Amino acid sequence: MHATTDTLATTPAAQGGRSRWLALYTLCAGMLMIVLDVTVVNVALPSMQDDLGFTNSGLAWVVNGYMIPFGGLLLLAGRLGDLIGRRTVFLSGLTLFTAASILCGVAGSQEILVAARFIQGAGGALTSAVILGMIVTLFPEPREQAKAIGIYAFVASAGGSIGLLAGGVLTQAINWHWIFFVNLPIGLVTGLLALRLIEKDKGLGLGRGTDIPGALLITAALMVGVFTIVKPAAELGWTAGRTVALGLLTLTLLAGFIVREATAANPLVPLRIFKSRTLTGANLVQALSASGMFGIFFLGSLYLERVLGYSALEIGLAFLPTTVIMGLLSVRYSEKLITRFGPRKPLITGLALITVGLALFTQAPVGGEYVVHVLPVLALLGLGAGMCFPALMGLAMADVKPEDAGLASGVAGTSGQVGAALGLAVLATLAATRTTNLQSSGKPAVEALIDGYHLSFGIAAAIMALAVGIALTVMRPAKRDAEQETADIVLEAA
Repeated sequence: MHATTDTLATTPAAQGGRSRWLALYTLCAGMLMIVLDVTVVNVALPSMQDDLGFTNSGLAWVVNGYMIPFGGLLLLAGRLGDLIGRRTVFLSGLTLFTAASILCGVAGSQEILVAARFIQGAGGALTSAVILGMIVTLFPEPREQAKAIGIYAFVASAGGSIGLLAGGVLTQAINWHWIFFVNLPIGLVTGLLALRLIEKDKGLGLGRGTDIPGALLITAALMVGVFTIVKPAAELGWTAGRTVALGLLTLTLLAGFIVREATAANPLVPLRIFKSRTLTGANLVQALSASGMFGIFFLGSLYLERVLGYSALEIGLAFLPTTVIMGLLSVRYSEKLITRFGPRKPLITGLALITVGLALFTQAPVGGEYVVHVLPVLALLGLGAGMCFPALMGLAMADVKPEDAGLASGVAGTSGQVGAALGLAVLATLAATRTTNLQSSGKPAVEALIDGYHLSFGIAAAIMALAVGIALTVMRPAKRDAEQETADIVLEAA
């Protein structure tokens, strides 16, 4: 107990009020830079393809090359934060990410760009995995914590749509290389502020173990799984021998990871943390909602570009309402909603709004109008995300002990990134397969394209509906907790 108290005393929680909020904004700046690079490349992909000669399937690896190490290393990065100090891991990741961004910017070949994106993803994992755990430590008081998590949730979720705008501006005004070069000044300033504003924490010590085999197993499983979806499944079909064999390999690696975690003396992910229904449900919902939302950012951008003929800048501006609405709700009203109604009601309502928005997108026609067919969808996505994501992130950390905060933060981040990577791979592959089949049967190219997008939009809506079901069932509080939640609401109203 004494050791734990000493550890916590050296964490950022010891800082004063004003510096805590400045530290929060610094952490969010780092998170924004990481999240931007998930989507900032979307609108620049055609330019990269023209310059470097990517095939359509190879182009997907500019995105997946970043997301796979990101999702695969978040668990290890979060645990390293607990063991060696979260500020140390944050700054190490920021340095690696910024250096890799320069390499991406100067890349003159497909191989260098994808390799640099892989390094970028590793740096992004180290940087982002510990942020939520640091915020929970910085703001232990429930009301302040809800507000701080709301700000973080806005950055983490709205960063995707901000990335589309930033990518469009930089690509159209200069060239695609600058979507990476811009990270250099941001990374330097964020690192200097972090050194000044965030106190160094010493962690629990490496003697507690880092579980490298577990990290290798889960990273390999993710890489093989996404490769299976974007390569043999897309080119040979879902029932082809190579697809099935690689799918079985993915499942074997996942099973090996679970066995390893159940038997290791110091596992990467102690399975005991999943005894909490709230934490387990929150991570399931996180994975499903990320797969639906991120897939739509990608495919929605393609719909605007290839069907409606939007430029890179116009695509970024088109998604701006989502960012504005999400930011207004997350920063200004999420804390009030969570305090007034508890986290479950805003979560369920927000997920339902996203589901309706995605279902509505299936009606977007070939000659669609932005105000009629796109803006209502993006408004619903912004409303839903602004309501549900702050509540979801708070629930993901609700039952976590202080010494496991980095681990839980990494698990939550991993759930989102794995869901986003797999969601993108599956939705993009299904859309492309549907389009190819229709074109081969004689359907006009644009009509075949829109049918492929409609299929993926419908599947994304079904995924979100499943997330609603999990929030209603798995995350249902115990009777005593529900009675306490009701009593708290009554007292708050009084």
